[in-house]
Amino acid sequence: MRIGLASFFLLFSVLALAAPKSELWPVWQASREASVAKIDHALWHDLLQRYVDDHHPSGINRFDYARVHSQDLRQLDTYLSTLTSLDPRTYAKAEQKAYWINLYNALTVQLMLQQWPVSSITKLGPWYAFGPWDETVAEVAGHALTLNDIEHRILRPIWQDARIHYAVNCASLGCPNLQASAFTADNSEGLLEQAASDFINHPRGVRWQEGRWQLSSIYDWYGVDFQHLAEHLKRYAKPALRQQLDQQPLENPSFAYDWAVNAP
Repeated sequence: MRIGLASFFLLFSVLALAAPKSELWPVWQASREASVAKIDHALWHDLLQRYVDDHHPSGINRFDYARVHSQDLRQLDTYLSTLTSLDPRTYAKAEQKAYWINLYNALTVQLMLQQWPVSSITKLGPWYAFGPWDETVAEVAGHALTLNDIEHRILRPIWQDARIHYAVNCASLGCPNLQASAFTADNSEGLLEQAASDFINHPRGVRWQEGRWQLSSIYDWYGVDFQHLAEHLKRYAKPALRQQLDQQPLENPSFAYDWAVNAP
């Protein structure tokens, strides 16, 4: 059967946008829960403190890619080299969770900086791909890793925590905020709770518009992780939004996502 060029690209675009499934990569399940060793994220925290605007009037955190200096690029490279030289399986699970979240976010920022200026992360990667998520970006303990590996084969299946979607950042305005602090074993729970609240109470996450709920596409792509979505949203909703959710059933919502870069 022959397929026209337009049909081919339509089919290709649909496949490219399909959200990856959560499929465990078993090699990363190991941990040493008795370990009290800590992973140092100070270099990444310093960069976030200097370049993330977490008080932007839009309510969306912005990363000032254009202002990053060459010495900052070297600092980021040093941080990533340090992370990838470790074997996270020799640490407790709480340390691992922060490790993988920070690794994902730092690699994403590095990719953006390598190609800056760029209007969207979807412009990165080979011409035939929708973004860089399936490109090898690091090697840890002898295993080549993509961003999709980190999110969908490690973080999601091992921790089974829907709030992971509020932590990993894809450098886009539609994405939950890139935090201005590095994740650590000690602060991860607080950061995840705050990230969930900030996103759900922002219009790009959840809003009632023209008699219909409009939600972030995250809740469509990863519906399997949000099987009790209404209850999840109500848990974090502020009073006005909670009242609206109580009054209007979460039925047949529309979904949207803004892939524009999260720059000032």
